Amino acid sequence: MNSIGTALRLTIFGESHGELVGAILDGLPPGMKIDMDELNREIEMRKPAPLIGTARHEADEVKIASGVKDGILTGTPVLFIMENRDVRSASYGDMQFIPRPGHADYTAFVKYRGQSDFRGGGQFSGRLTAPIVAAGAVARQYLSSKGIRVAAHVVSIGTVVDGTEYTFDTIENKRFGNEIRCIDGAAAAGMRDAILGARSDGDSLGGTIRCVADGVPAGLGEPFFDTVEGEISRFMFAIPAVKGIEFGSGFRGSAARGSVNNDQFVISRDGKGVVTATNNSGGINGGITNGMPLVLRVAVKPTSSISSKQRSVDLRTMQETDLVVRGRHDPCIVPRAVIVVEAALCTVLADLYLRSGLK
Repeated sequence: MNSIGTALRLTIFGESHGELVGAILDGLPPGMKIDMDELNREIEMRKPAPLIGTARHEADEVKIASGVKDGILTGTPVLFIMENRDVRSASYGDMQFIPRPGHADYTAFVKYRGQSDFRGGGQFSGRLTAPIVAAGAVARQYLSSKGIRVAAHVVSIGTVVDGTEYTFDTIENKRFGNEIRCIDGAAAAGMRDAILGARSDGDSLGGTIRCVADGVPAGLGEPFFDTVEGEISRFMFAIPAVKGIEFGSGFRGSAARGSVNNDQFVISRDGKGVVTATNNSGGINGGITNGMPLVLRVAVKPTSSISSKQRSVDLRTMQETDLVVRGRHDPCIVPRAVIVVEAALCTVLADLYLRSGLK
């Protein structure tokens, strides 16, 4: 399906090399003013940087065709449209029948009986994350009115790691300080060198992104099945190339004793509420937010489209063959995915907030 959410429902549409991509965001209450400058700034954060990103450059001009009047939400569905202009479909001629290893070409060919739009990956392209960022920017503005902030940063690319767990304010203020979206300058330089090395070898790299939401109130989440982790994970795994997610101490916590991993409850410094002394739970207990910062990490696999020769199968002849991928592709999509992860989390949290009944 192409829609996600309950009280706030997001639908995306379009293909990588079609006329346009877009989204419909339905469920936000009327009356909120939309800051288009801020929305466009977030769109800019998704664009590729020279050398470490694809050579495809789209203007990514966002047109809001409905749901907004005089810059104010009307309460009806908000329609976002973004035209595709810089397309080179000829590079994908062979891929209709010779699927790229690691990509969705083969599974799409089977599921859609050979009729899927294979150009640029069609609906399975990272191009579809552009309208997600646009919609997520509006969801972020709604969350901001509730005191909730979201920010993410690159933790690792390949074997280069920035292991510091930064405060939310540091992440929010410094995450876009360089093209890698890594806060530590030395680690960012190492990551850039690693990406350029993979690129020169006709290869690609993956990495991990840490995302934090601050100001999330206790009580969001709809157990038994619509838990906070479940709803977030559902969206994160829809982002192309995301292959893993963990919350709080995650897999590391599974190796600890309960006496270490448990977050003990204490009274907040202002004496007005309950907090935890640590945050190994990542701000979630029993699928419900507990009022602490929500912390998660996502793993992004290496870009599937690489120029090195790989083995595949010609689906017309059912014979094995070699494939060299042409076209323009990111040697590493992790830096561009930071704003996409933020947009996804903003959309899910806005939906859960609306479902909670909180004012």
